[in-house]
Formats: sequence, structure tokens, C-alpha cells
Amino acid sequence: MSKKPGAVLVGCVFALLAAIALGVSFGTDPVSVVTAVLDPASRDHDIVFEVRLPRVLLAALAGAGLSIVGVALQALLRNPLAEPFVLGVSGGSAFGATLAILFGLTGATVLGASLVPIAALAGGVGATVLVHAFASAANESRGTSVLLSGIVVNAIASAAITFLKTLVVPAKAQELLFWLMGFLDVPSRASLVALAVYMAIGSSILLYDAARLNILSLGDEAAEHLGVRVRAVEIRTMLASSLVVGAIVSVTGLIGFVGLIVPHVLRRLLGADTRVLMPASLGLGGAALVLCDLVSRGSFRWLHVEPPVGAVTALIGGPLFLLLLRRRFA
Repeated sequence: MSKKPGAVLVGCVFALLAAIALGVSFGTDPVSVVTAVLDPASRDHDIVFEVRLPRVLLAALAGAGLSIVGVALQALLRNPLAEPFVLGVSGGSAFGATLAILFGLTGATVLGASLVPIAALAGGVGATVLVHAFASAANESRGTSVLLSGIVVNAIASAAITFLKTLVVPAKAQELLFWLMGFLDVPSRASLVALAVYMAIGSSILLYDAARLNILSLGDEAAEHLGVRVRAVEIRTMLASSLVVGAIVSVTGLIGFVGLIVPHVLRRLLGADTRVLMPASLGLGGAALVLCDLVSRGSFRWLHVEPPVGAVTALIGGPLFLLLLRRRFA
């Protein structure tokens, strides 16, 4: 474990701030950030504060949320391969959000809350319930059975989404396909605030249980003897993870590898203490997705196209994950 976790935490915060500054400063059109700040009536101000900043903040929130959920799930299941997408949480959330979008509920609200994040949350919770039901019926270890069940539930959710896409017009199907690949667009202020609220609630619950997740590494029986209510922690962690992931998926679609790679990188720097990994993951995860989005915006600008950020995270995260595995087992 790093002897200076405080320095790493500060470094993660600075990485996030630097990534946000880069994300706001660079794009398809050259702008002056100084002019944007000093002249509210300028075109630069409109581009920076109405277009780039909301998108960058969305990327930061999404990356931070996926990363802290990855840390929590890996600690809970004591498996470094645990990740929202692998466990079916993302797939269930995507299925719920897909249903809401297909039924034309994008602008609908209940008590001021958008129905799409609520539908995504319901889908994520439903997937979590199914995973636990299947895992409880298995005779294997909890971590293995949950992972296998998550893969099956994710496959079922993907098949259901594919089936739904065949029932709509081609233009709508293409829109859903692009969204499911993970795409960051300029969010409305209402959706950005709602995502921040969901993120704050879910992340607070995960941070509250960080020390208990550390104790779970000793095993369920040992943790029970030390006063940890294992099942209660497990339920809170899964529900909080579903809340965070559901809110993110409802706005960005499916973005993989962030919740897998960032915890691995931080674990090599900080060790396995979840109390330190979680706050660090908020900073580094947010920075990672902001930079991936910047790559997505700038990599194919000469072709006047923009690949989904989910494709960028997969192209960067896949080889990096293989490199980490190679070093781990070398």
C-alpha cells in the first residue's frame, strides 16, 4: 500500500480539475476561456458555459459514479472482475431506460423527477434481484455465483433490448443503438442536477459502508463475529450501486471498463483499503471519462463524425486491462 495515500488523493483531485479544464478549453471550435468568463454576451461564453461545461460535468459525474460502484462491487464480492456491466446492473438499467424511451416518456416527470432515470433504476434493481435470486440457488461461492448470474442476466437484458429494437422504425432503432453504445451529449440542467442528486445519495451510502466492506474481506462468518450485518451491507451496496448506475445509464447509455480499470489502477497505488479507494475513484474516474470524451470529440473531427465515448473507453480500457492482468500474473 502507498505510504502517502493523501498525496494520491490530492493527485486524483488535481487530475479531475485538470481534465475539466482541458475538456472546457478544447473542442471542434477554438474559443478563449478568458473571453468566455469576462464577456457573458460573447459567442465564446455560450460555447463554454452552455455546451462544453455541461457535457464535461456529465462526463465527470458518470466516470466518478461508475468508478466508485466498481470499487464497492469488487470489495463486496471479493473479486477484481466485478463491475456494473458484468453484474448485469448496467444491462438491467439500460432495459428499463429503453422501455421508457420507446413509450415516449423522455419528457415525463413524477413529482418533478424524470421517468427515464426512475425506469433505469427500476431495471437495475430488478436485475440485482434476479442476480441474487439465481446466486442464492447456486451451490458455488457467493462471488462466483453472483458473477455468473450477472453475466446471464446481462445477456437476457441485451437480448430483450435487441428484440425491442426490432419493433420500432429503423430511425428509432438507430437512435437506441447509438445511445446504448455510450454517448455523451449536452445534458439539460434538470437532468444534470438529477444525476448529481442520485450520485450524491448512492455514493454517500457506499462511503458510509466503506469500512464494513473492508471487514467483509475476512469472510462472511468472520465479519458477522466482528459485528457487521453482512446481508444488510450487501443489500445497501447493491441498491446504492443500482441507483448510481441507473441514473448514469439513463443519461449516457452503456459505458464500460471505467468501473473496472480505475479501481485496478488505484489499487496498485493505494492498496485494498476501500475507505481510501472510494474517494480516490471519484476523482480519477471522473478525470478518466472526461479525457476519453475529449479524445472522442477530437479524434475524428477531420471526418466530421464523433464516435460514442463507450467505444473509446472499450478501445483504451480493453488493452490496459490485459496489460494489468499480464503484470498481475507475470
